[in-house]
Amino acid sequence: MTAAAPQRIASVVRLRPEKEAEYIALHAEAWPSVLDRLARSNIRNYSIFLRDGMLFSYMEYVGDDYAADSAAIAADPETQRWWTFTDPCQEPVDTAEPGELWAPMREVFHLD
Repeated sequence: MTAAAPQRIASVVRLRPEKEAEYIALHAEAWPSVLDRLARSNIRNYSIFLRDGMLFSYMEYVGDDYAADSAAIAADPETQRWWTFTDPCQEPVDTAEPGELWAPMREVFHLD
């Protein structure tokens, strides 16, 4: 039996220029409890890239209920506390939906 291919998820957000050093420092020492929650929610191969004030995230989801796993991340008290530090560093792109910080991106090409 072959495992299903992971779901590739990408999103983008602006990084406030005055918060760049703080954001980088936070992620240089990401909290183990937050990383553990991501792993337990079937997130793998997660990266955040920075260029010209834009943050681009890429992750692979290997579970079978992304909505439930995302809700578990959002409900986690340590993740919520982490976001009190990271969210003020970010601002949504102009095309983000109301209340959306990280805007999802559409995949237009992939090569394995």
